[in-house]
Amino acid sequence: MELELIYEDEQYVAINKPNGLLVHRTRIAEEKKEFALQLLRDQLGYRLYPLHRLDRGTSGALLFAKSPDGAAPLVKAFEEQQTDKTYLAIVRGYTPEAETIDNRIRPDKDHRHKAPQDALTHYSRLATVELPIPVGRYDTARFSLVRVKPETGRMHQIRRHFAHIRHYIIGDKRHGDWRQNRMFLEELQSPFLLLHAAELGFTHPFTGQRITIKAQLPPNMARLCQQFGWQQVLEQQTCLPQPIPFALPLP
Repeated sequence: MELELIYEDEQYVAINKPNGLLVHRTRIAEEKKEFALQLLRDQLGYRLYPLHRLDRGTSGALLFAKSPDGAAPLVKAFEEQQTDKTYLAIVRGYTPEAETIDNRIRPDKDHRHKAPQDALTHYSRLATVELPIPVGRYDTARFSLVRVKPETGRMHQIRRHFAHIRHYIIGDKRHGDWRQNRMFLEELQSPFLLLHAAELGFTHPFTGQRITIKAQLPPNMARLCQQFGWQQVLEQQTCLPQPIPFALPLP
């Protein structure tokens, strides 16, 4: 697998991480043999240092440093919420037009001794669709495309926050709605988590410039958005590289 480079300078390099790829080796997925850190190291031929994380199922912008000196200031920036992150997601139901989810995140089972952490997620609804496919006790299924800007960076924050408001992210096997996930798999041939890290912004520690990195939607998510009639909406999103390479011909 050759990873798509979307940014590089003397200190940093970023990729568009595909769905299903772990950032680095972890004990919770010991069976996995490929990791973004290892693959990119082998692809570029030198050691790299991960600066933040994306869930295995989440696609999009993932940034690495080329040295410990480059890593330290940006790791601190991520920890202190000095970076800007924008995600796109497809979720169950029609969400409100815009909302801030303010709900504390409880630690996972390995850190139960820690107190719940404050967590804020801002989102806005971009588009909706109603499909003539029965799911559960409903004859049709409704979905929203949302733009998400997390203010904090807790583990699984976006997925857990949308589960909290019952607008589950499609394809989320841990925090989502299995009925919706099964429908997307069987009816729409979509087995992936529909959460994409579209844009990452940070102040470059060495130059002082504001850097903005954009990652194109993965093919599966772009295909679904086109099927749902959301092409024009996506073409208006400044958080995505334009033009968007839709897989299907436009009508």
